[in-house]
Amino acid sequence: MTASVLLASNRGPVSWFEGPTGGLQVRRGGGGLVSALGTLELGDEVHWVCAALTDADRRAVRTRVVDLPGVTVLDVDEVTFERAYNGVANGLLWFTAHLLWSTPTAPTFDDRTRREWDSFSTYSRAFAEALAVHASPGATVLVQDYHLSLVPRLLRARRPDLRIGHFSHTPWAPPEYFRLLPDGIADGVLRGLLGADSVGFHSPRWADAFARCCVEILGASYDGSALTLDGRRTSVDVHPLGVDADELRVRAAEPDVQTRLAVLREQVGDRQLLLRVDRTELSKNIVRGLKAYRELLHRFPEHRERVVHLAFAYPSRHDLPEYREYTGAVQRLARELNEEFATDTWLPVHLEVKDDYARSLAAMTLADVVLVNPLRDGMNLVAKEAPVLSERGLSLVLSREAGAADELGEWAHLVGPLDVSATAEALHEALISTNRAERTAELVKAATALPPAAWLQSQLAALRR
Repeated sequence: MTASVLLASNRGPVSWFEGPTGGLQVRRGGGGLVSALGTLELGDEVHWVCAALTDADRRAVRTRVVDLPGVTVLDVDEVTFERAYNGVANGLLWFTAHLLWSTPTAPTFDDRTRREWDSFSTYSRAFAEALAVHASPGATVLVQDYHLSLVPRLLRARRPDLRIGHFSHTPWAPPEYFRLLPDGIADGVLRGLLGADSVGFHSPRWADAFARCCVEILGASYDGSALTLDGRRTSVDVHPLGVDADELRVRAAEPDVQTRLAVLREQVGDRQLLLRVDRTELSKNIVRGLKAYRELLHRFPEHRERVVHLAFAYPSRHDLPEYREYTGAVQRLARELNEEFATDTWLPVHLEVKDDYARSLAAMTLADVVLVNPLRDGMNLVAKEAPVLSERGLSLVLSREAGAADELGEWAHLVGPLDVSATAEALHEALISTNRAERTAELVKAATALPPAAWLQSQLAALRR
Protein backbone atom coordinates (compact mmCIF):
# COMPACT_ATOMS: atom_id res chain seq x y z
CA MET A 1 0.00 0.00 0.00
CA THR A 2 1.44 3.36 -1.02
CA ALA A 3 0.46 6.85 0.12
CA SER A 4 0.55 10.35 -1.34
CA VAL A 5 1.69 12.02 1.91
CA LEU A 6 4.27 10.47 4.24
CA LEU A 7 5.57 11.53 7.63
CA ALA A 8 8.85 10.37 9.14
CA SER A 9 10.00 10.88 12.72
CA ASN A 10 12.01 9.03 15.31
CA ARG A 11 9.05 8.92 17.73
CA GLY A 12 5.79 7.63 16.34
CA PRO A 13 2.10 8.22 16.94
CA VAL A 14 1.85 5.28 19.35
CA SER A 15 4.06 3.32 21.74
CA TRP A 16 3.62 0.08 23.65
CA PHE A 17 4.06 -0.86 27.29
CA GLU A 18 3.71 -4.01 29.32
CA GLY A 19 0.34 -4.21 31.02
CA PRO A 20 -0.33 -5.55 34.52
CA THR A 21 -0.93 -9.07 33.17
CA GLY A 22 2.22 -9.07 31.03
CA GLY A 23 0.56 -8.39 27.69
CA LEU A 24 1.42 -5.43 25.48
CA GLN A 25 -0.84 -2.40 25.56
CA VAL A 26 -0.77 0.61 23.25
CA ARG A 27 -0.92 4.32 24.06
CA ARG A 28 -0.49 7.55 22.17
CA GLY A 29 3.11 8.58 21.63
CA GLY A 30 4.43 11.43 23.75
CA GLY A 31 5.88 14.80 22.82
CA GLY A 32 4.73 17.95 21.08
CA LEU A 33 5.80 16.67 17.65
CA VAL A 34 3.32 13.79 17.84
CA SER A 35 0.57 16.23 18.82
CA ALA A 36 1.38 18.50 15.90
CA LEU A 37 1.64 15.77 13.29
CA GLY A 38 -1.43 14.03 14.67
CA THR A 39 -3.63 16.53 12.85
CA LEU A 40 -3.27 14.37 9.72
CA GLU A 41 -5.59 11.37 9.55
CA LEU A 42 -3.55 8.24 8.88
CA GLY A 43 -4.81 5.74 6.37
CA ASP A 44 -4.73 5.07 2.63
CA GLU A 45 -3.48 8.54 1.68
CA VAL A 46 -1.20 9.32 4.66
CA HIS A 47 1.53 7.03 6.01
CA TRP A 48 3.79 7.52 9.05
CA VAL A 49 7.22 5.86 9.37
CA CYS A 50 8.81 5.81 12.82
CA ALA A 51 11.18 3.73 14.95
CA ALA A 52 10.64 1.26 17.76
CA LEU A 53 12.11 3.11 20.76
CA THR A 54 11.70 0.63 23.61
CA ASP A 55 11.89 -3.11 24.24
CA ALA A 56 8.09 -3.15 24.35
CA ASP A 57 7.92 -1.44 20.94
CA ARG A 58 10.32 -4.01 19.49
CA ARG A 59 8.32 -6.89 20.95
CA ALA A 60 5.19 -5.43 19.39
CA VAL A 61 6.86 -5.35 15.97
CA ARG A 62 8.50 -8.78 16.24
CA THR A 63 5.38 -10.54 17.50
CA ARG A 64 3.25 -8.76 14.87
CA VAL A 65 1.14 -7.03 17.49
CA VAL A 66 1.50 -3.95 15.30
CA ASP A 67 -1.48 -3.65 13.01
CA LEU A 68 -2.07 0.07 12.61
CA PRO A 69 -3.35 1.41 9.29
CA GLY A 70 -0.96 3.95 7.87
CA VAL A 71 1.92 3.28 10.30
CA THR A 72 5.25 1.51 9.77
CA VAL A 73 7.35 0.94 12.90
CA LEU A 74 10.98 0.15 12.09
CA ASP A 75 12.68 -2.52 14.20
CA VAL A 76 16.24 -1.22 14.19
CA ASP A 77 18.46 -3.52 16.24
CA GLU A 78 19.22 -2.28 19.75
CA VAL A 79 22.96 -1.66 19.27
CA THR A 80 22.47 0.31 16.07
CA PHE A 81 19.64 2.31 17.59
CA GLU A 82 21.58 3.09 20.78
CA ARG A 83 24.58 4.33 18.82
CA ALA A 84 22.44 6.34 16.41
CA TYR A 85 20.06 7.82 18.99
CA ASN A 86 22.23 8.43 22.07
CA GLY A 87 25.62 8.44 20.39
CA VAL A 88 24.95 10.77 17.44
CA ALA A 89 21.47 12.32 17.56
CA ASN A 90 21.44 13.22 21.27
CA GLY A 91 25.14 12.92 22.05
CA LEU A 92 26.46 14.99 19.12
CA LEU A 93 23.80 16.82 17.13
CA TRP A 94 21.68 17.99 20.08
CA PHE A 95 24.75 19.27 21.96
CA THR A 96 25.95 21.10 18.85
CA ALA A 97 22.58 22.68 18.03
CA HIS A 98 22.21 24.00 21.60
CA LEU A 99 25.89 25.09 21.98
CA LEU A 100 26.27 22.82 25.02
CA TRP A 101 29.85 21.60 24.62
CA SER A 102 32.32 22.24 27.43
CA THR A 103 35.18 22.39 24.95
CA PRO A 104 38.14 22.18 27.37
CA THR A 105 37.03 18.60 28.14
CA ALA A 106 34.38 17.60 25.59
CA PRO A 107 33.82 16.43 22.98
CA THR A 108 36.58 14.10 21.81
CA PHE A 109 36.04 12.44 18.45
CA ASP A 110 37.64 9.02 18.03
CA ASP A 111 37.01 5.51 16.68
CA ARG A 112 33.86 5.24 18.81
CA THR A 113 32.50 8.35 17.10
CA ARG A 114 33.03 6.76 13.70
CA ARG A 115 31.26 3.56 14.77
CA GLU A 116 28.34 5.59 16.05
CA TRP A 117 28.21 7.61 12.84
CA ASP A 118 28.12 4.39 10.81
CA SER A 119 25.15 3.27 12.91
CA PHE A 120 23.47 6.64 12.40
CA SER A 121 23.87 6.16 8.65
CA THR A 122 22.42 2.64 8.88
CA TYR A 123 19.48 3.90 10.91
CA SER A 124 18.87 6.67 8.36
CA ARG A 125 18.95 4.22 5.45
CA ALA A 126 16.25 2.14 7.12
CA PHE A 127 13.97 5.18 7.10
CA ALA A 128 14.82 6.10 3.53
CA GLU A 129 14.12 2.57 2.31
CA ALA A 130 10.77 2.37 4.12
CA LEU A 131 9.68 5.76 2.81
CA ALA A 132 10.69 4.80 -0.73
CA VAL A 133 8.60 1.63 -0.52
CA HIS A 134 5.46 3.31 0.84
CA ALA A 135 5.49 6.47 -1.33
CA SER A 136 3.26 6.62 -4.37
CA PRO A 137 4.67 8.31 -7.52
CA GLY A 138 5.25 12.02 -6.93
CA ALA A 139 4.30 11.75 -3.24
CA THR A 140 5.10 14.39 -0.62
CA VAL A 141 7.34 13.37 2.30
CA LEU A 142 7.70 15.41 5.51
CA VAL A 143 10.79 14.36 7.47
CA GLN A 144 10.95 15.63 11.03
CA ASP A 145 13.90 16.71 13.16
CA TYR A 146 17.61 16.22 13.71
CA HIS A 147 17.40 12.44 14.23
CA LEU A 148 16.66 12.10 10.50
CA SER A 149 19.05 14.69 9.06
CA LEU A 150 20.53 12.25 6.54
CA VAL A 151 17.21 10.91 5.28
CA PRO A 152 16.35 13.54 2.62
CA ARG A 153 19.50 12.89 0.56
CA LEU A 154 19.25 9.10 0.97
CA LEU A 155 15.60 9.16 -0.05
CA ARG A 156 16.31 11.49 -2.98
CA ALA A 157 18.82 8.95 -4.35
CA ARG A 158 16.16 6.22 -4.23
CA ARG A 159 13.14 8.23 -5.33
CA PRO A 160 13.97 11.41 -7.27
CA ASP A 161 10.28 11.80 -8.13
CA LEU A 162 9.28 12.70 -4.56
CA ARG A 163 8.77 16.13 -3.01
CA ILE A 164 10.76 16.05 0.22
CA GLY A 165 10.63 18.46 3.13
CA HIS A 166 12.62 18.43 6.36
CA PHE A 167 11.78 20.37 9.50
CA SER A 168 14.28 20.98 12.37
CA HIS A 169 12.69 21.50 15.77
CA THR A 170 16.00 22.50 17.35
CA PRO A 171 18.05 25.67 17.00
CA TRP A 172 20.91 25.62 14.53
CA ALA A 173 24.51 26.36 15.41
CA PRO A 174 26.47 29.12 13.63
CA PRO A 175 29.24 27.96 11.26
CA GLU A 176 32.09 28.61 13.68
CA TYR A 177 30.46 26.25 16.20
CA PHE A 178 29.11 23.70 13.71
CA ARG A 179 32.69 23.27 12.46
CA LEU A 180 33.56 21.63 15.78
CA LEU A 181 32.02 18.46 14.39
CA PRO A 182 34.33 16.16 12.41
CA ASP A 183 34.44 17.23 8.77
CA GLY A 184 32.69 14.11 7.51
CA ILE A 185 29.84 14.49 10.00
CA ALA A 186 29.34 18.21 9.45
CA ASP A 187 29.44 17.75 5.68
CA GLY A 188 27.15 14.71 5.88
CA VAL A 189 24.47 16.44 7.92
CA LEU A 190 24.37 19.53 5.71
CA ARG A 191 24.33 17.56 2.47
CA GLY A 192 21.75 15.23 3.92
CA LEU A 193 19.37 18.12 4.56
CA LEU A 194 20.04 19.69 1.18
CA GLY A 195 18.60 16.54 -0.36
CA ALA A 196 15.22 18.07 0.56
CA ASP A 197 13.25 20.50 -1.59
CA SER A 198 12.47 22.56 1.52
CA VAL A 199 14.10 22.78 4.93
CA GLY A 200 12.11 24.42 7.70
CA PHE A 201 12.81 25.97 11.11
CA HIS A 202 10.86 27.63 13.92
CA SER A 203 12.85 30.87 13.79
CA PRO A 204 14.54 33.02 11.14
CA ARG A 205 17.63 32.91 13.36
CA TRP A 206 17.97 29.15 13.00
CA ALA A 207 17.23 29.29 9.26
CA ASP A 208 19.93 31.92 8.79
CA ALA A 209 22.49 29.92 10.81
CA PHE A 210 21.80 26.83 8.70
CA ALA A 211 22.16 28.78 5.46
CA ARG A 212 25.46 30.29 6.63
CA CYS A 213 26.77 26.81 7.49
CA CYS A 214 25.94 25.61 3.98
CA VAL A 215 27.60 28.63 2.40
CA GLU A 216 30.76 28.62 4.51
CA ILE A 217 31.29 24.87 4.90
CA LEU A 218 29.94 23.47 1.62
CA GLY A 219 30.35 26.47 -0.67
CA ALA A 220 26.63 26.67 -1.47
CA SER A 221 25.10 29.91 -2.73
CA TYR A 222 22.19 31.58 -0.90
CA ASP A 223 19.82 34.22 -2.28
CA GLY A 224 17.98 34.86 0.99
CA SER A 225 15.24 32.32 0.35
CA ALA A 226 16.93 29.25 -1.13
CA LEU A 227 20.28 27.47 -1.18
CA THR A 228 21.83 26.09 -4.36
CA LEU A 229 24.50 23.39 -4.32
CA ASP A 230 25.62 21.24 -7.28
CA GLY A 231 22.71 22.51 -9.33
CA ARG A 232 20.04 21.58 -6.76
CA ARG A 233 17.91 24.28 -5.16
CA THR A 234 16.53 23.91 -1.61
CA SER A 235 14.21 26.54 -0.18
CA VAL A 236 14.82 27.66 3.42
CA ASP A 237 11.53 28.29 5.21
CA VAL A 238 10.27 29.39 8.64
CA HIS A 239 7.17 27.83 10.20
CA PRO A 240 6.85 28.73 13.92
CA LEU A 241 4.62 26.08 15.50
CA GLY A 242 1.74 27.52 17.54
CA VAL A 243 -0.96 26.24 19.87
CA ASP A 244 -4.51 25.08 19.13
CA ALA A 245 -6.28 27.12 21.81
CA ASP A 246 -9.62 25.30 21.59
CA GLU A 247 -8.06 21.85 21.80
CA LEU A 248 -5.82 22.86 24.70
CA ARG A 249 -8.69 24.38 26.69
CA VAL A 250 -10.86 21.32 26.13
CA ARG A 251 -8.05 19.12 27.43
CA ALA A 252 -7.58 21.38 30.47
CA ALA A 253 -11.30 21.05 31.31
CA GLU A 254 -11.08 17.27 31.66
CA PRO A 255 -11.53 15.69 35.11
CA ASP A 256 -7.90 14.68 35.68
CA VAL A 257 -6.74 18.28 35.17
CA GLN A 258 -9.53 19.73 37.31
CA THR A 259 -8.72 17.32 40.15
CA ARG A 260 -5.08 18.42 40.12
CA LEU A 261 -6.16 22.05 39.91
CA ALA A 262 -8.07 21.73 43.16
CA VAL A 263 -5.01 20.22 44.85
CA LEU A 264 -2.76 22.99 43.55
CA ARG A 265 -5.14 25.73 44.72
CA GLU A 266 -4.91 24.33 48.23
CA GLN A 267 -1.14 23.94 47.97
CA VAL A 268 -0.54 27.51 46.76
CA GLY A 269 -3.23 29.19 48.88
CA ASP A 270 -3.34 32.97 48.60
CA ARG A 271 0.28 33.21 47.48
CA GLN A 272 1.45 33.99 43.95
CA LEU A 273 2.49 31.03 41.85
CA LEU A 274 5.80 31.08 39.96
CA LEU A 275 5.86 28.12 37.56
CA ARG A 276 8.28 26.36 35.29
CA VAL A 277 7.54 23.21 33.26
CA ASP A 278 10.53 21.52 31.65
CA ARG A 279 12.36 18.30 31.11
CA THR A 280 15.63 17.97 33.05
CA GLU A 281 17.38 18.81 29.82
CA LEU A 282 20.73 20.62 29.93
CA SER A 283 19.55 23.32 27.56
CA LYS A 284 16.51 24.19 29.73
CA ASN A 285 18.75 26.01 32.24
CA ILE A 286 16.84 24.90 35.35
CA VAL A 287 19.77 25.37 37.73
CA ARG A 288 20.18 29.05 36.83
CA GLY A 289 16.42 29.48 37.14
CA LEU A 290 16.56 28.21 40.73
CA LYS A 291 19.56 30.44 41.43
CA ALA A 292 17.59 33.43 40.12
CA TYR A 293 14.71 32.56 42.45
CA ARG A 294 17.14 32.37 45.37
CA GLU A 295 18.57 35.77 44.46
CA LEU A 296 15.02 37.14 44.17
CA LEU A 297 14.32 36.11 47.77
CA HIS A 298 17.59 37.69 48.93
CA ARG A 299 17.25 40.99 47.05
CA PHE A 300 13.48 41.40 47.36
CA PRO A 301 12.57 39.91 50.73
CA GLU A 302 9.01 41.22 50.38
CA HIS A 303 8.32 38.16 48.23
CA ARG A 304 9.20 35.73 51.00
CA GLU A 305 6.18 33.73 52.10
CA ARG A 306 4.15 35.49 49.38
CA VAL A 307 5.23 33.37 46.41
CA VAL A 308 5.49 29.63 45.79
CA HIS A 309 7.72 28.22 43.06
CA LEU A 310 6.45 25.04 41.42
CA ALA A 311 9.29 23.58 39.38
CA PHE A 312 8.21 20.66 37.22
CA ALA A 313 11.43 19.15 35.90
CA TYR A 314 10.57 15.86 34.30
CA PRO A 315 13.26 13.19 33.75
CA SER A 316 14.96 13.23 30.37
CA ARG A 317 17.64 11.13 28.63
CA HIS A 318 18.91 9.38 31.73
CA ASP A 319 20.89 7.04 29.48
CA LEU A 320 23.40 9.90 29.20
CA PRO A 321 25.54 10.56 32.29
CA GLU A 322 25.44 14.34 31.82
CA TYR A 323 21.67 14.26 32.24
CA ARG A 324 21.75 12.12 35.39
CA GLU A 325 24.27 14.52 36.92
CA TYR A 326 22.20 17.54 35.93
CA THR A 327 19.04 16.11 37.49
CA GLY A 328 21.00 15.58 40.70
CA ALA A 329 22.21 19.19 40.62
CA VAL A 330 18.62 20.46 40.23
CA GLN A 331 17.46 18.37 43.19
CA ARG A 332 20.35 19.51 45.40
CA LEU A 333 19.78 23.20 44.68
CA ALA A 334 16.04 22.96 45.35
CA ARG A 335 16.76 21.25 48.66
CA GLU A 336 19.34 23.87 49.65
CA LEU A 337 16.95 26.69 48.77
CA ASN A 338 14.23 25.23 50.97
CA GLU A 339 16.68 24.68 53.82
CA GLU A 340 17.70 28.34 53.63
CA PHE A 341 14.28 30.00 53.37
CA ALA A 342 11.51 27.64 54.49
CA THR A 343 9.36 28.52 57.50
CA ASP A 344 6.83 26.51 59.46
CA THR A 345 4.09 27.62 57.07
CA TRP A 346 5.93 28.11 53.77
CA LEU A 347 7.97 25.90 51.47
CA PRO A 348 9.54 28.14 48.81
CA VAL A 349 10.13 25.44 46.16
CA HIS A 350 8.08 22.40 45.25
CA LEU A 351 10.21 20.37 42.84
CA GLU A 352 8.47 17.56 40.97
CA VAL A 353 10.45 15.15 38.81
CA LYS A 354 7.63 12.79 37.85
CA ASP A 355 6.02 13.45 34.48
CA ASP A 356 2.37 14.49 34.87
CA TYR A 357 0.89 16.33 31.89
CA ALA A 358 -2.46 16.92 33.58
CA ARG A 359 -0.74 18.55 36.55
CA SER A 360 1.28 20.77 34.23
CA LEU A 361 -1.89 22.00 32.52
CA ALA A 362 -3.52 22.67 35.88
CA ALA A 363 -0.51 24.66 37.06
CA MET A 364 -0.48 26.75 33.86
CA THR A 365 -4.11 27.64 34.52
CA LEU A 366 -3.23 28.93 37.98
CA ALA A 367 0.19 30.54 37.37
CA ASP A 368 0.90 34.21 38.00
CA VAL A 369 4.41 34.09 36.51
CA VAL A 370 5.90 31.51 34.15
CA LEU A 371 9.67 31.20 33.82
CA VAL A 372 11.04 29.89 30.50
CA ASN A 373 14.78 30.57 30.48
CA PRO A 374 16.49 28.04 28.16
CA LEU A 375 20.08 28.46 27.09
CA ARG A 376 18.74 27.84 23.57
CA ASP A 377 15.48 26.39 22.37
CA GLY A 378 14.15 25.73 18.90
CA MET A 379 10.81 27.22 19.90
CA ASN A 380 9.24 26.27 23.31
CA LEU A 381 5.61 25.24 23.61
CA VAL A 382 5.23 25.97 27.33
CA ALA A 383 5.73 29.69 26.64
CA LYS A 384 2.75 29.50 24.27
CA GLU A 385 0.51 27.08 26.17
CA ALA A 386 0.60 28.87 29.52
CA PRO A 387 -0.89 32.21 28.34
CA VAL A 388 -3.68 30.34 26.52
CA LEU A 389 -4.67 28.51 29.71
CA SER A 390 -4.18 31.39 32.15
CA GLU A 391 -7.27 32.10 34.28
CA ARG A 392 -6.54 35.72 35.15
CA GLY A 393 -3.50 36.71 33.14
CA LEU A 394 0.16 35.98 33.75
CA SER A 395 3.62 37.43 33.30
CA LEU A 396 6.05 35.51 31.10
CA VAL A 397 9.77 35.67 31.87
CA LEU A 398 11.36 34.41 28.67
CA SER A 399 14.89 33.77 27.48
CA ARG A 400 15.72 35.74 24.36
CA GLU A 401 17.49 32.57 23.12
CA ALA A 402 14.20 30.68 22.78
CA GLY A 403 12.75 30.63 19.29
CA ALA A 404 9.42 31.71 20.81
CA ALA A 405 11.01 35.06 21.73
CA ASP A 406 10.65 36.08 18.08
CA GLU A 407 6.88 36.06 18.43
CA LEU A 408 6.31 36.63 22.16
CA GLY A 409 9.19 38.89 23.13
CA GLU A 410 7.29 42.17 22.83
CA TRP A 411 4.89 41.15 25.62
CA ALA A 412 7.29 39.09 27.76
CA HIS A 413 10.02 40.00 30.24
CA LEU A 414 13.04 39.04 28.12
CA VAL A 415 16.25 37.90 29.82
CA GLY A 416 19.69 36.66 28.88
CA PRO A 417 19.77 33.01 30.00
CA LEU A 418 23.21 33.24 31.67
CA ASP A 419 22.39 36.38 33.70
CA VAL A 420 21.02 35.15 37.03
CA SER A 421 20.78 38.67 38.49
CA ALA A 422 18.85 40.01 35.50
CA THR A 423 16.52 37.01 35.70
CA ALA A 424 15.92 37.71 39.40
CA GLU A 425 15.11 41.32 38.53
CA ALA A 426 12.74 40.17 35.77
CA LEU A 427 10.99 37.82 38.18
CA HIS A 428 10.47 40.70 40.58
CA GLU A 429 9.03 42.91 37.82
CA ALA A 430 6.82 40.06 36.67
CA LEU A 431 5.47 39.44 40.19
CA ILE A 432 4.55 43.09 40.73
CA SER A 433 3.24 43.67 37.18
CA THR A 434 -0.18 45.33 36.98
CA ASN A 435 -0.90 44.83 33.26
CA ARG A 436 -0.90 41.03 33.06
CA ALA A 437 -4.30 40.74 31.40
CA GLU A 438 -3.30 43.05 28.55
CA ARG A 439 0.05 41.31 28.02
CA THR A 440 -1.56 37.87 28.16
CA ALA A 441 -4.12 38.77 25.51
CA GLU A 442 -1.30 39.74 23.14
CA LEU A 443 0.69 36.62 24.03
CA VAL A 444 -2.32 34.46 23.18
CA LYS A 445 -2.71 36.13 19.76
CA ALA A 446 0.91 35.42 18.92
CA ALA A 447 0.90 31.91 20.41
CA THR A 448 -2.09 30.79 18.35
CA ALA A 449 -1.12 32.40 15.04
CA LEU A 450 -0.01 29.10 13.46
CA PRO A 451 -1.68 26.15 15.27
CA PRO A 452 -0.55 22.60 14.46
CA ALA A 453 -2.90 21.99 11.54
CA ALA A 454 -1.91 25.29 9.88
CA TRP A 455 1.76 24.66 10.71
CA LEU A 456 1.61 21.33 8.93
CA GLN A 457 -0.18 22.82 5.96
CA SER A 458 2.43 25.57 5.70
CA GLN A 459 5.11 22.89 5.21
CA LEU A 460 3.04 21.21 2.52
CA ALA A 461 2.50 24.59 0.84
CA ALA A 462 6.27 25.25 0.84
CA LEU A 463 6.78 21.99 -1.03
CA ARG A 464 4.04 22.82 -3.54
CA ARG A 465 5.81 26.10 -4.28
